Amino acid sequence: MQKAGNVAAARKAVRLPCACANLRRAARVISRLYDAALRPSGLGIAQFTLLQALNIAPGMSQKQLASLLEIDSTTLTRTLAPLRRARWLRSTAGDDRREIHLALTAEGRLAYTRALPYWKRAQAEFTRALGTESWDRLIELSVQTADI
Repeated sequence: MQKAGNVAAARKAVRLPCACANLRRAARVISRLYDAALRPSGLGIAQFTLLQALNIAPGMSQKQLASLLEIDSTTLTRTLAPLRRARWLRSTAGDDRREIHLALTAEGRLAYTRALPYWKRAQAEFTRALGTESWDRLIELSVQTADI
């Protein structure tokens, strides 16, 4: 992440008049930083986020997971596919046959645990770069924005 930070210091992002454009640009930059940090674990931030969510809330339905992460069903299915192939997920039918509940397998919990230190380093680096107060405010604003 240090190399990316130096690049960011060398150039200054232009303030665009559109909130969506600024947020999407920031999301792409941050996604690249987390992907780079997680690379040694073999996971990207999209897969890590799914493992993290299912570690926190095992047994969540696929529909609930999509809602929590604001991901459309097709994107979620595509992102879950490599985790299923790796046998990191266990799927069980819900009361309604169309409902699928997801949980991590022992292998999935191990993959999550192995990736966690890389993610924690990315979190710490990002927090240091912004400062704790700005970091906390960013998280608050992100959650508030997701509630719009």
